[in-house]
Amino acid sequence: MIGQHEIVDGAHFAFTDRWGGVSAVPYEELNLGGAVGDEPAAVLANRGLAARALGVDPARVVWMNQVHGRTVHVVDGPRPAEADVPEGDAVVTARRGLPLAVLTADCVPVLLADPVAGVVAAAHAGRPGMVAGVVAATVETMITLGAEPARMTARTGPAVCGRCYEVPAAMRDEVAAVEPAAHAGTSWGTPAVDVVAGVHAQLERLGVRNRSASDVCTRESADHFSYRRDRATGRLAGYVWAEGNDR
Repeated sequence: MIGQHEIVDGAHFAFTDRWGGVSAVPYEELNLGGAVGDEPAAVLANRGLAARALGVDPARVVWMNQVHGRTVHVVDGPRPAEADVPEGDAVVTARRGLPLAVLTADCVPVLLADPVAGVVAAAHAGRPGMVAGVVAATVETMITLGAEPARMTARTGPAVCGRCYEVPAAMRDEVAAVEPAAHAGTSWGTPAVDVVAGVHAQLERLGVRNRSASDVCTRESADHFSYRRDRATGRLAGYVWAEGNDR
């Protein structure tokens, strides 16, 4: 259920796998995405199971309506209802104890925290979002709330690797023109994009040096959802929050 849960200086970083939930095929088992065709009751139950496994209140988790862009929303409390979730690909908060979540099924989930400032962020960085600058927009928003890149910890979760993310040569060139570190080749010798490498190169340039990446490739792992592998599939989640009293 919770494939990874790490605590760094009071900041929590967690990523799910696909097991331990109630969804039926093809979303089995722990689908946390509400817009993939799964039964809403199953998604709600799964979100409750995952949150309780992390020791947080499911009703307080802040989700996003992700659209592969660079819009960042600052939040100071849970959404009152799913219908109130605006479009965006990153959420940032300075409220300690408020969990933020990001959904993925090959894209890169980016979790960031400055535990000193109590500022955390969750971002959705697929190929389009990485190119559009969602990573920089997220870090810049954190800075406006008092965070400092040198104090930030970054974790990226399970995502499709550069050896598996095949794209047309022209697309690879377009991406590499924006982020050279994303230029890659598949294990079978065709053009590819390495979004994980691109995200970490961007974080490095932004001054975020305390960071690490999951070694899980979603396309290769049967324990994780992968849109590129299965098309009809569920969504994984990454969660981040800072310990402390809500204020």
